[in-house]
Amino acid sequence: MAQHFKPTIDATVLKIFVLETDQPHPDTQNEKGSFGQILHHHFCKAGADHHPPLGVETEQVFVVTEEGGRMPKLEEFDLYDGLLITGSMYDAHADNPWILDLLQLLKELWTKRPDFRFTGVCFGHQLLSRLLGGTVGPSPTNDWELGHSAITLTPIGQRLFRTRNASVDLHQMHQDQVLTAPTAKTAAGLLPADAEVHVWGRSAHTAVQGLYIPDRLFTTQAHLAFDEDMVKRQIQMRVDSGGIDDLEHADRAAETAHLEHDGVEVAAAILRLLRFDDDGIVENGEK
Repeated sequence: MAQHFKPTIDATVLKIFVLETDQPHPDTQNEKGSFGQILHHHFCKAGADHHPPLGVETEQVFVVTEEGGRMPKLEEFDLYDGLLITGSMYDAHADNPWILDLLQLLKELWTKRPDFRFTGVCFGHQLLSRLLGGTVGPSPTNDWELGHSAITLTPIGQRLFRTRNASVDLHQMHQDQVLTAPTAKTAAGLLPADAEVHVWGRSAHTAVQGLYIPDRLFTTQAHLAFDEDMVKRQIQMRVDSGGIDDLEHADRAAETAHLEHDGVEVAAAILRLLRFDDDGIVENGEK
């Protein structure tokens, strides 16, 4: 399903291929559409606020083949600037056939399209980390990071989000995490030997809240397009499925669902990766 947004004035149009790896709560689906459609509208807002404004075009494909989805062909990405992999209730460290097929597709894209950008949210963040040789699994304490959370920014993170603030606030919904960030050495030839994989943020629960490779990759463990109803519904889905058994923790997290978050700023950082990138970023955050 392709969706388009163009500002009233002439603008660059960014083309993003959204790989949907889960479906939202039925009430959210009825009100807002699929995760890809929700992200499309979120990126449209960030694009309209960009200076100069950026148009956004997305293609959305549900890729969970065991639930009736399909895996795109490599050539379907030819006209796109980059992709985004959504969050999912599946484990990014699992070996479901569709997950292994998706990893193979990502590897081929990474190898054959050096100009292509890769972004991922939650499950997508973890899967792209796995692609590059990072380790992914349940948190060492087996607990969840839920609800509205402050993420401490590294100097790289402050540059990415164009802020001097020490942290950004986003909604979390995960038990698995990236346990060790990938490096050029673990990437098995997918990165140059001198490439650096930056961690842009961390929290007490999760040391790797997001990854950044200039001109190539941006990921976030936290969600950028959740609103109050979505947070509450996604938490309830995980409680009902038995994934979350700490009901007090779930209730406390649901009580933070109404709080404002920095999801539009995260979307803006992704658009900047697709539109242009700051090659001057170095380890200490200075040019």
